[in-house]
Amino acid sequence: MDSKNYLAFDLGAESGRAIVGGFDGEQLKLTETHRFDNTPLRDVTGLHWDTDKLWKEIKAGITRSVNRFPLECLGLDTWGVDFALLDKEGNLLGNPYHYRDTRTDGILEKAFQCVPREKIFAQTGNQFMQFNTLYQLYAMVLAKSPLLNAAQTFLTMPDLFNFWLSGRQCCEFTIATTTQCLDPVRRMWARPLLEAMSIPDRILPPICEPGTRLGDLLPSITAETGCRSIPVIAPACHDTGSAVAAVPAGNSDFAWLSSGTWSILGAEVSQPVVNEKALEYNFTNEGGVFGTWRLSKNITGLWLVQECRREWNLSYDEVTHMAAQAKPFLAVVDPDWEVFLHPGEMPEKIRKFCAQTNQPIPQTRGEIVRVALESLALKYRMVLDQLEELVGKRLHPFHIIGGGTRNRLLNQFTADCTSRTVITGPVEATATGNLLMQAIALGQIGSLREARAVVRKSFTVETYHPHSDTGWEDGYMKLLKLAK
Repeated sequence: MDSKNYLAFDLGAESGRAIVGGFDGEQLKLTETHRFDNTPLRDVTGLHWDTDKLWKEIKAGITRSVNRFPLECLGLDTWGVDFALLDKEGNLLGNPYHYRDTRTDGILEKAFQCVPREKIFAQTGNQFMQFNTLYQLYAMVLAKSPLLNAAQTFLTMPDLFNFWLSGRQCCEFTIATTTQCLDPVRRMWARPLLEAMSIPDRILPPICEPGTRLGDLLPSITAETGCRSIPVIAPACHDTGSAVAAVPAGNSDFAWLSSGTWSILGAEVSQPVVNEKALEYNFTNEGGVFGTWRLSKNITGLWLVQECRREWNLSYDEVTHMAAQAKPFLAVVDPDWEVFLHPGEMPEKIRKFCAQTNQPIPQTRGEIVRVALESLALKYRMVLDQLEELVGKRLHPFHIIGGGTRNRLLNQFTADCTSRTVITGPVEATATGNLLMQAIALGQIGSLREARAVVRKSFTVETYHPHSDTGWEDGYMKLLKLAK
């Protein structure tokens, strides 16, 4: 077949990119056509996304892409949980909040006073994190925000951009499952829960499946970008949903880790797992493509390192090299300590955690980053052990995908700590899964199995074998005590 070109927008918490995928029926070739920073804005009301800038960058990405390639369609994915509210004319009511904003500090305890934790999990099957959409909305209820009364429509971030691209208002399924406002068993909004928390369910749009053709690019966009009227596809609009679709697995019993600002570790299952043990371990059930579910857990990922390098004004390579030369197994931190959530002063926060837990305090920059990376690998082992207990089987191999695979030191730490063979790649897994879902939507690929075969043919993976080191066992015992 002649090569077809699809355009994927992948917006992450740190940056966004436009990537064109050329698919010849056998292999997928990626070309990055535009990259941009995703820097939040802070004003008197809190921390927000720079939505206007992101929208301008999306349109710039279309222009730059169409100037180089004839495009068949486009699709967009972003991070989860954050959202926009629109009035009855479809206008944006305020700039969407950033999930790291402090307005949800302490919100879980207030929510559980309204609806017990067990009942929330039974209706949503989601991991409890203070920034989940449910708690952002509940914070607005408690603050008596006038925006909730004025709102006509709720749209997650990718749904907002899809609306501006195609004119259609709906919520794609995989991104809807990140909100903790959806019943995974009934595959519909958890309206009884929302009613109990006084969250107006009238604002919730219809849900559409991944791979849905939303409509064609609006005339105003084609005029501004020079692109012809092409279909706008909802891939898996949650970036992790797209990333997992691109895992180059040849079997079904694999573990996956999407590595980036966040680390998300999970397994692909056929049905949501909503039981007492999943609640105890605080796992989440999020929608995948082709009827699959992602039983997984969010872990604070390379955010710790990102914040350190930002404060020091150093590159990733520089801080990783420092960590490789530093003393091993100096101390252990729990990457999910709530103080690590907010930006700023990360090196001091890591030292503070060590001091409060009576451990040696890392002094050099290399020691600080090494503590962070070793602790991440240890947390991966803990979550993997819990995951295997939930699914009742050993998961192998262990696939790591996403931008974090560039950190070869962390990849090796993960293999060593978990005593598993680790397979890394592709780096641009999210964009790859996005592009493959577009090809599926247009009938160029017939199934998830075929899509993963394309990934194996198209990208080189790297394998890490575990090395023996007793320091990991001692570190794991420390983490288990800290994480209780």
